Amino acid sequence: MTRDAPPPIADSGSGRLDVQAGLKSERGRRERNEDYAGVYFGTPDQRARLGVVAAIADGIGGAKGGRVAAELAVRSFIDGYLSQSETRGVRLAGARCLEAINRWTHAMGRADAGLQGMGSTFTALILRGRQAHILHVGDSRLYRLRDDRLSLLTNDHTLRGAGRNHILTRAIGPAAGLQIDYVMEDARPHDRFLLCSDGVHGVLSERALEAELARRAAPEETAAQIVDAAIDARGGDNATALVIDVLSLPAANLADLQLAAAAIPIAPPPNAGARVDDYFLGAMISDGPYSRVFSGIDEATHQPVIVKFPKPLVAADAILRQAFLRESWIATRVRSPFVAECVEVPSQRRSCLYTVMPLYQGETLERRLLRAPTIRLASGLGIAIKLAKAVAALHRAGVIHRDVKPDNVILQPDGGLKLVDLGVARLPQLEDVPMAAAPGTPSFMAPELIAGAAGDEKSDQFALGVTIFRMFTGALPYGEIEPFSHPRFGRAVALTKLRPDLPAWLDRLLARAFALRPEDRFDDVLELIFELEHGADRARPIDDAPAPLYERNPLIVWKAISAMLAAALIAALALHRH
Repeated sequence: MTRDAPPPIADSGSGRLDVQAGLKSERGRRERNEDYAGVYFGTPDQRARLGVVAAIADGIGGAKGGRVAAELAVRSFIDGYLSQSETRGVRLAGARCLEAINRWTHAMGRADAGLQGMGSTFTALILRGRQAHILHVGDSRLYRLRDDRLSLLTNDHTLRGAGRNHILTRAIGPAAGLQIDYVMEDARPHDRFLLCSDGVHGVLSERALEAELARRAAPEETAAQIVDAAIDARGGDNATALVIDVLSLPAANLADLQLAAAAIPIAPPPNAGARVDDYFLGAMISDGPYSRVFSGIDEATHQPVIVKFPKPLVAADAILRQAFLRESWIATRVRSPFVAECVEVPSQRRSCLYTVMPLYQGETLERRLLRAPTIRLASGLGIAIKLAKAVAALHRAGVIHRDVKPDNVILQPDGGLKLVDLGVARLPQLEDVPMAAAPGTPSFMAPELIAGAAGDEKSDQFALGVTIFRMFTGALPYGEIEPFSHPRFGRAVALTKLRPDLPAWLDRLLARAFALRPEDRFDDVLELIFELEHGADRARPIDDAPAPLYERNPLIVWKAISAMLAAALIAALALHRH
């Protein structure tokens, strides 16, 4: 047996693939141990690209060279798999390795009388990304313990019956050709895997194995307990157990999510009072053209949640699945106290397509604007900075929100803030699906977005500036823009015209954020955050030419003109009389 490196240990939130492993192998009453097992953890780079590889082989009992065949299979497989490009894929890379090993083993058994009939069983587990890949031939086994329930993930390739108690029908070595079983399963944190030879599973019942694995002792201790129990029960055969614990997994990539989303049916949206996958749906929060949203309770955890269902009769399946992918992907990539999270729904629980997020206490910024008093400078700057940090966190992850507006900002009672609704967000790795209209809300959309651009950091900055302007004034700098219209943007209303109590530096800052030309805006949202935090310290007279008085206050201009005309008329009449 072999252990090529000590297992890396990390907490479950590390965001990378981390496992622990324990291995024990005993010969029992046999003269030699023909089992061989190994696990290779690799470097952090190898784990990220190729995963963790574990394998077990059992030399064919009674045949010469059984131990040689078993050790050759495990060592050569691990070395061969790790030498291939990750672009080849696990199934193809693993199959090529095993076919080469089988050809060599078969040829050696035919050429060398001392190794005649050499062969072995073989079972490999490759943990890569968020999947568990299994390659298997023979009667070694792979079990998985999840939620304290044991599942057998391989099939024995044997014949059993009178006079044929245990005959292998497939193995490495005996034949020139090799038929391999390949299975891919999803992997989850806290999964526990057991690879074992028939000296273990042929003696211990699945109930006994489940009980020992469920004790959750350290992998090394668990493997030793299983092998010792097998030897004590009969002691006639080699016994090997390799226990692997999944501590953490990398964040899901788009391929993972696309695979998951493609298999989920889209059902008509339910009504209030319904139960869907143990979510009780309470009040309907919104019923828009593309989705229906409920407050609810997760009856499995008793936590309040928001559940959003797509409307299949309005939008094409592709659009709905893209929205699901966006929100799920962002939830695994963005870590910010100011961006809403998604609740991961286990695949075995989900029956249809929907998204779940925590029910955040508080009110939307738009609703807050409906009541007095108006938001003052200090509290408004606090909200603006938190919202800008939420947008910046998305941008760092390569995400463009595309619908920043007060309705999508939740103000929490403790002073926190959450930016929500990522269903129309743009991801560079995910091609946009054509929609009936540009994504977003017209009054908050940058001119280039309305003109058909996909959206970028500058267009998000525009929406952020308009949102902050509305927070302070209750108005929109360019006025209300109707859906499907082609607005002609004029000059923006000055912040200080509507709120004379606010400083000129903030007026200048927002005017730059929602400037009509992208190149006139801040380089990025981080620069905007800096100006929000330090604007008062860096305040200076506005060096831009002020707008003409007529544009700033036409009423005063007309009153002045009227007064001058009246004065001129009175003077003319007086001269005429004289």
